[in-house]
Amino acid sequence: MSDPRTTPSIFTRGAVDLSALRSPAPASSAAPSSPATAGNGAGPSAAPPAAPVGAPGGPETIIEVNEANFQSAVLERSLTTPVILDFWADWCEPCKQLSPVLERLAAAGGGSWVLGKVDVDANPRLAQALRVQGIPMVVAVVGGQLVEGFTGVLPEHQVKQYVDAVLKAGGIEVAVPEDPRLDAADDALMTGDLDAAEAAYRKILAESPTDAAAESGLAQVDLYRRISGVDPTAVLAKAAADPDDLDAQRLAADIEVLSGQAPEAYSRLVGLVKRTSGEERDAVRKHLLSLFSVAGPDDPAVAGARRALASALF
Repeated sequence: MSDPRTTPSIFTRGAVDLSALRSPAPASSAAPSSPATAGNGAGPSAAPPAAPVGAPGGPETIIEVNEANFQSAVLERSLTTPVILDFWADWCEPCKQLSPVLERLAAAGGGSWVLGKVDVDANPRLAQALRVQGIPMVVAVVGGQLVEGFTGVLPEHQVKQYVDAVLKAGGIEVAVPEDPRLDAADDALMTGDLDAAEAAYRKILAESPTDAAAESGLAQVDLYRRISGVDPTAVLAKAAADPDDLDAQRLAADIEVLSGQAPEAYSRLVGLVKRTSGEERDAVRKHLLSLFSVAGPDDPAVAGARRALASALF
């Protein structure tokens, strides 16, 4: 998993040679183990053919990618249509949060780009060749070239920002954002200028107090500031050693959210709500609500966690 203190970036990753994937591996050769699948006991298996998904008669928007069809389904297709790859596995809970977001955006894109689903357990050679070290992982292929993506779960508006950047890299006209102020605020956040991002989000909220995207952005600014300079491994170890250390538990939840483990973070803080009372309980509740704001109101994991929080409180 990538360092939770980093934010996603987009650039051509020339160090990965996609030419090695232009033909499938010989059927008799043993596929090397992948960093993303090592230790899970899964071996190489016969991958199914590409399965396009889309409206009847309309453009396909989602395909199943495997080692056998990578050249035609991804490399060749990317010469005319950007392909965004979603590396996932059935056992990966964060994948179940991110994949529906990508699928919704692919459907909304109307064929301007294609989502390629890659099961890392069934395709260890692809996972190894593309240096998958944690899932969910998202990268893109544009014009036969790999474009850097991100690892972990992001709020939907940031995933859309990544998709827009990929389309621009492919020379595809992207609709002008409805609110250019939000676009500028998001850019500041993505480049790590937290002061500028905070000022921009606050300005939006002053004019549009119910803007969910700005609320999410401001919550992310606070989140990045809280974990600035901390050692994630040490924090998680401290939280595990002392379940009643409120500061350690809240910081551990922050790290889990940025590592794509939001459900675990929510569960951690709901459990803390149950074990505390008075001002301490209220502080934990407010911290959990701030993490809900990071994800946004449409995140399905937030809906479940809100129910759990209500049960813990009442």
